[in-house]
This record gives sequence, structure tokens and C-alpha cells, in this order.
Amino acid sequence: MHIVVLAGGSGTRLWPLSRAHRPKQLLRLASPRSLLQETVARVLPLVPPEQILVVTERSHADAVAEELPELPPENIIAEPARRGTAGALGLAALWVRRRAGAEVMVSLHSDHLIGDDDAFRQTLLAAVEAARDGRHLLTLGIQPAEPATSYGYLRVGERIATVGAFAVHRVEEFVEKPSRERAEQYLASGSFLWNSGIFVWRVDTFLDRFAELLPNTFQRLEEIAGHLGRPTWHEVLARLYPTIETETVDVGIMERAGNVAVVPATFPWSDVGSWAELLDVLPSDADGNVVQGVHLGF
Repeated sequence: MHIVVLAGGSGTRLWPLSRAHRPKQLLRLASPRSLLQETVARVLPLVPPEQILVVTERSHADAVAEELPELPPENIIAEPARRGTAGALGLAALWVRRRAGAEVMVSLHSDHLIGDDDAFRQTLLAAVEAARDGRHLLTLGIQPAEPATSYGYLRVGERIATVGAFAVHRVEEFVEKPSRERAEQYLASGSFLWNSGIFVWRVDTFLDRFAELLPNTFQRLEEIAGHLGRPTWHEVLARLYPTIETETVDVGIMERAGNVAVVPATFPWSDVGSWAELLDVLPSDADGNVVQGVHLGF
């Protein structure tokens, strides 16, 4: 399999610590390593660095390369403009297809906190195995802790497979960032999981759905990908990529695909979307304070 890490954050969610020049994925929040470094270290037991691809924004490309010296330079794609996760993952999938054919591709965000790396890897490998037959686009689902409106929700349907100790369920409905009222209804029903944004699919399965649901974007990305490994690559990427539609993979593809499945996960997970969420996941002292670095308390 190949693992794609999305590292294109704009640095707004943990302002003022996170800034445009130093977005959340480059911060050291829970360990001496940045969230990006933690993400890559978490999957290095599964694949060699040559099978890890990072997609980032052009202004962060040098910082990402410095953070990840173990990756080949050609495994870092610098977007010349932000066009959402659909464009980033479409281009990454075409890159993987050129390198590996119909291999399974994993998509991870670079700025999530995972509380149990071993459990994460076991769950991910179960999803990889379930994706190999090419019938489904898979995601890992998280048990909701509150009616959050910043996550996507998955309505869990029938069990369609079992991989080791893990169940695989059909997704009956995929709703991105519902209203508070709907989120409360979802939580009360007990039938919904949060979408973690961790996706697993066979490359050809994903590209087939991409071509069907976002045909104009797909056509433009194929034109760009045709220059991979050629001297014209950077010029064509800079010229054509900014012209594609801005869309997320969640709304553009996953909500509409019809062949989405989920593996329920039990590992601790947070996308650290706010200071309040950071307070929840970091260890606190006897007074309930989270303190890092030099601090003077009153």
C-alpha cells in the first residue's frame, strides 16, 4: 500500500500559536515531535518511506521537507494553490497509480492526535484488507463523544465483512458538518459515527468514482499527472492546478459515492480543532491546567 499524508493546513485553527507560516501540523503539541512527524512515524512500521507521499501547500513545502528528511524529495507534492482535499487526493491517487498500479491507498491528515499507535495500525490494516477487493471506499469511524458540528457523520448500516477482530459496515448516509440540532439527533440515535477523515481505498476504485462524480476536475488532474517525472511537471502543475474546482473529498465524493464502508475504531482520536479540544487531550496538573514551557501562574 501507499500512504498519502495531507499537510496543507492554513494555520487558523489554533491561532495565535498556529500561523500561516507555521500551521498546526508543524507544531509540537503533545511530544517533542511535530504532529506531521508523529503522523509519519506512526505508519513507518507499515511501509518504507518510499511509499509515503505528502501533499502540502507551496509555502510550506520547504518546512515539510525539513521535518521529514527520510522521505525522497519527489514524494512531497507542493500545491501551487489550495483547492481542497478532493484535488489533493485525486492528484495523489494518480501519482500512486503511476508508481504502483491498483495498490491500496491510505489517506491521513497530518494534524490529528492518536492516543494508541498500535491500535491505530491494527485498525488501519483491517481497513486495508477490506479495501483490497475494490468494492468499497472505506473510512475509519469514531464513536461520538458530543454533538459536534465540525465533523462528518456516518450512519452505520449492516455488517458486510469481518477482518480479524474488526467489523466492516456499510455506510447508509454520509453527512458533512451537520447543524447542532441534527448532530444531537444523530448522537441520540446511537447509529452514527464521526468520520475520522482517515480513508482507505484501492486506487482504481477511487479514481473511477472521482471520474464519475467530479469529471471536470478529474480530466484536468489527469492532464497534470501526465507530466509526472518529466521536466514539464512543475510548470504544468503551477499553470493548471489553480484552475481546478475547489472541493473536499467528503462532499464531492464520499457523500455521493454510494459504495462507502466504515471500520469502527476504538483508539483515542482528536483532530485538535480548537484550544478547548487541545485542553481535553493533553495531560493536566492537579489544578486542571495544561502547562508547557516557561509558565508563571497566579
